[in-house]
Amino acid sequence: MKRRKLKLEELNRISVEEFQKADKIPLTVVLDNVRSRHNIGSVFRTGDAFRVEEILLCGITATPPNAEIHKTALGAEDAVRWQYFEDTLEAVKALKTSGYTVFAIEQAENSISMESYRLEKNKKYAVILGHEVHGVQQAVIDACDGCIEIPQFGTKHSLNVSVAAGIVIWDFCQRLRK
Repeated sequence: MKRRKLKLEELNRISVEEFQKADKIPLTVVLDNVRSRHNIGSVFRTGDAFRVEEILLCGITATPPNAEIHKTALGAEDAVRWQYFEDTLEAVKALKTSGYTVFAIEQAENSISMESYRLEKNKKYAVILGHEVHGVQQAVIDACDGCIEIPQFGTKHSLNVSVAAGIVIWDFCQRLRK
């Protein structure tokens, strides 16, 4: 069986304009004080791939335009809608006022394993990913509707924030598109 690698022009990707008009999954991604611009760009690129509604950049999280963000986003920062909030708690408040169910992606007491949380098709969701060393701020966790934890079976206690974002966004996409 032939397995020729496809050329970019064969992938039939939509334009930025088509992306902005396209239906999105009802998911907003919040970055709480993420310091690495490469991680931020990666989240934009994953958000583009799975058509998230929006990315909220909070606190020290850098915003486009930025060469380091662009290096990993590869233009996705131009397609995916984003907003900046100086304070992540203000972003959570705005999301809840707009009817979102908000989850921190964090290892916490009474967290829900990613394998067992349930989503409702008619609801809007937001997930918060935190600082590369400190995670999601405790005050932000306290303001959330719950915490979702990614099961891990190795020796390390955490994942890179952009890897965690990819896992979570993909999982939400799978559950919300069915």
